[in-house]
Amino acid sequence: MPELPEVETVRDGLARHVLGGVVTDVEVLRDYSVRRHDGGPAGFRDQLLGLRLDAAVRRGKFLWLPLGPPAPDLSGGGRTAGDARPAAALLAHLGMSGQLLVRSGDTLAVRSPHLRVRVVLEPEGGGDAQALDFVDQRTFGHLSVQDLVPTPDGAPGGLGSDLAAVPGPVEHIARDLLDPALRRDVVVDAVRRRRTGVKRALLDQTVVSGVGNIYADEALWRARLHYARATDTLRRTEAHRLLDAAAEVMSEALAQGGTSFDALYVNVNGQSGYFSRSLAVYGQEGEPCPRCGTPVRRDEFMNRSAYTCPRCQPRPRNGRW
Repeated sequence: MPELPEVETVRDGLARHVLGGVVTDVEVLRDYSVRRHDGGPAGFRDQLLGLRLDAAVRRGKFLWLPLGPPAPDLSGGGRTAGDARPAAALLAHLGMSGQLLVRSGDTLAVRSPHLRVRVVLEPEGGGDAQALDFVDQRTFGHLSVQDLVPTPDGAPGGLGSDLAAVPGPVEHIARDLLDPALRRDVVVDAVRRRRTGVKRALLDQTVVSGVGNIYADEALWRARLHYARATDTLRRTEAHRLLDAAAEVMSEALAQGGTSFDALYVNVNGQSGYFSRSLAVYGQEGEPCPRCGTPVRRDEFMNRSAYTCPRCQPRPRNGRW
């Protein structure tokens, strides 16, 4: 599943390629891909036509495009400037395999066999049409148009915009470790209050968002902590060390375009990420630990896997998870 660096790579691509574009047409090829939108495919299309993509914003693994005022002179059913509309955004969650791909010029005719939604855009300043394609092989991802609600702390809703608002479904999602508005001490306190294993806490998107299985294992290895370590036994220095490690590994992955194991994660231009070449323990069962040479161990964890170095990350005697 795409994690924070992968989604941020997509957000950055959208910010560079589609902002200012006005929606001139919407095709929903699979109704299930807009299942979270009230009003179904027809309502989804109606609420996007004629609106402008004003920003590309991310919190954790959620990505959204705030929608600006309708353009007054669009043909083909677009709305007019006088239409009243509450502040809203096009919200995307990529799920297991979702991709947002920008098509233009010669690539506009390209249609993936897993194309679920196509949003056609008139670029800012005119020119040839663009398309924003939502491609999703496994269909766990979804798009919807959602009203924006104020952030409780009055800070910007996410990276990419100064607007202090988030889509309603994102309201309960915690800030992520790369969010300038994050208060690290608050997250440390939240982690240490939990009575669970430290990896479970890292994966809890209401505690800190954006961390998934890959980067949790990599951060725990860097912090020399076992995934079963009880959160209520962590010292503050250990909790800070873990969060610093998670932020560090995600920043490094972001610099390399994210982690890609197959064609299911690509950026808006269809290019894969390369951080998989730098993974220390995730997916490295039996390989030598880069730090001490001990073979990496794989355990079953929450219907997934947990990878550790048995020497650098010894299982705690009081581990309950």
